[in-house]
Amino acid sequence: MASPSILGALADLVLPRCCAGCGIPGAVLCAGCCTLLASPRVASPRRFPWGFPPTVAAGGYAGPVRPAVVAFKERGRVELAAPLGAALALAVAAVVAGVPGPRRPVLLVPLPSSAAALRSRGRDHVRELAARAVAELRAAGLPAAEALLLGRTGRLRDSAGLSAGERRANLSGTFALVTGADAIPSEALLVLVDDVVTTGATLTEAAAVLGSGRRSDAVPVLAAVVAATPRRTVPAPSGGGTGPTVGRLSGPGSRD
Repeated sequence: MASPSILGALADLVLPRCCAGCGIPGAVLCAGCCTLLASPRVASPRRFPWGFPPTVAAGGYAGPVRPAVVAFKERGRVELAAPLGAALALAVAAVVAGVPGPRRPVLLVPLPSSAAALRSRGRDHVRELAARAVAELRAAGLPAAEALLLGRTGRLRDSAGLSAGERRANLSGTFALVTGADAIPSEALLVLVDDVVTTGATLTEAAAVLGSGRRSDAVPVLAAVVAATPRRTVPAPSGGGTGPTVGRLSGPGSRD
């Protein structure tokens, strides 16, 4: 029987691999595109909803990163779970590093997809990213595990064209704690994970539900994503400060 490496080489002859980001041949995600997902930054949603959890993104949802995420999420390029999951692990490590005190166990909580999305894609892409991120974090010596603490309830209407307030109202009641979520130790760090954050409404709603089952002395819910939609900014005046950086995060509603 031919070895996996030989089969892979034969497959490349028939269906040459190309970078899902920039399209150059030779790699699932080339070194240049991977570099775009290696600069963790505090995510700044366009409207920054109140209660938005401290969130770190591995990169910006723009340029080659956007088609790479879309290829993984919507076009079945499951092999991208490796580089995108590694990027998510980097974001998780960065947001956890902002919590003062001793090292704590980290639980990655995948944002649950709707039943319609699961049927359409035939897979749970966020769980695939979370599993890969957990493996990367453990390999780096960080105590991490996946925790399925949230479930979906009800049915959402299309959020296209909705205002920030309407989008949040549309999401109200979408998530619910699963049985056993209240037994999570208060010292554990809960990190919501998703592929992309745009307006922040979904993460905000999920974090509120997840936080409702925590003791008052527990560390606030955190979040990490592969990429964040760049926020439109006004150029700083001459001599002004720099943009947001990853540092110590104070808690829900923190602003960069």
